Amino acid sequence: MMSRIALSKMKLVAMLAVLSCGRFLLASAPTSAAPPDPPRRLAHGDGAVEVIDLDALIDGEIIHGRVVDEERFEYEIEHEFDETWTDPWEAYQQELLARERHGCLECLPNTNRPRSWQILPDGLIYRSYLAGVREPRMATHIFNDRDEGALADSTIGARVGLLRHGTQGPAMVQGFQLDFEAAALLRQDLDVDLEVVSTDFRAGIPLTFGFGRYQTKLAYYHLSAHLGDEFIERTGTPRINYVRDVIVWGHSLQVTNDVRVYGEVGWSFYNDGGSEPWEFQFGMEYSPICKLGPRGAPFFALNGHLREEVNFGGNLTVQTGWQWRSRVGGPLFRIGLHYLNGESPQYEFFDAFEHQLGLGIWYDF
Repeated sequence: MMSRIALSKMKLVAMLAVLSCGRFLLASAPTSAAPPDPPRRLAHGDGAVEVIDLDALIDGEIIHGRVVDEERFEYEIEHEFDETWTDPWEAYQQELLARERHGCLECLPNTNRPRSWQILPDGLIYRSYLAGVREPRMATHIFNDRDEGALADSTIGARVGLLRHGTQGPAMVQGFQLDFEAAALLRQDLDVDLEVVSTDFRAGIPLTFGFGRYQTKLAYYHLSAHLGDEFIERTGTPRINYVRDVIVWGHSLQVTNDVRVYGEVGWSFYNDGGSEPWEFQFGMEYSPICKLGPRGAPFFALNGHLREEVNFGGNLTVQTGWQWRSRVGGPLFRIGLHYLNGESPQYEFFDAFEHQLGLGIWYDF
C-alpha cells in the first residue's frame, strides 16, 4: 500500500513538472505560433461536465486542476471513477455548438444531468401561464369595461417549489417537483374610492414533471368566490356561494427558448353556486428566456379559457409589452397592454360578459 501511494505521488510530481515545462515552452514560443487549444472538458457518463487536465489520470484516479497564475497550479485527487468517459474533444465541440445555437447552456434541456433531492428548490418546472388571469402571481390590470366603468383586477399570490427530485437550478429543470400555490384574486371599483367588489380565493398543490422541453402537471386546487361587504351594502347584490374543487392535468412544451405552447383540462369533483365540472385552458407565449439584463425583451401571450357552466364559452386574453429577467429561469417582471373579451374572470359574476382593455403589470417569482 505504501509503495503504491509513493508511486502515485511520484507520478503526480512528474505530471506537475511536465505541466510547468509545457507552460514555459508555450510562454517562450514565437508570436507567429498558433494559439493554444481552448480548455478541453471531459464529460461524465451521467452528463456532468468538469474541467480537468487531459493528462491528469493516474491509476484510475482523477486529478482536477486549474492554472491559478504563472507559478501556481491547484489540484485535488478524487477516488476511482467507474463511469464511461466520452471523448473530451467531442464534448467540448458539442458545448461550443450548444452555445452558438441556444445562447446559454442553462437553456439546454439536458436529460442526463445529475439529479438529487432538494428541499425548497430554486425555480419551477411548470410555470404559470403568462396570459392566464387566474394564475397565482403578483399582478394588477387597470382597465375600462363597457358596462362597469374603470376597474382594477389584482392578483396577490405566488407559486413556489416545496420538494424536488431532479436537476439543480431554475432553468429547464428535469425531474419531479411538488409545488404549493395560493392567490387572492381581487376586483376594485376605481370610480367608487377603490371599493372592493369581489375576491376569489385559490389554493392548490401541483405535482409537476419535466423531461427535455416537455413539462406536465397533475394538480389539485380549491376556489371560492366572495363579494365585498361595502359592495353588498351599496348595491344590494346577493352573494352566490361559488365553489370548485378541481383536479387538473396540464401539458406544456417549450418549443424554442422563446416560444411555449400549453393546454390543460380540469374536472371539478365538488361544485356549488353555479359551478359545473369541466374546464379547458390553452394558449401560447413568446417570452425569451435567455435575454437578460436591463434592456429586457418584448413578450406576447395568448390564453383561452372555456368553462362548462357557460356552455363551454369563456374568455380570450391577450397581453403584450416588455419584460425583464435577472437570470435564466429566475423571476420575471412585465409591463404592457391587457385585453380580455368574454365571460368574467371574477366568479361571483361568472356568467357576465366583459370587455376589458387597459394596462397591466405582472411579477412571477
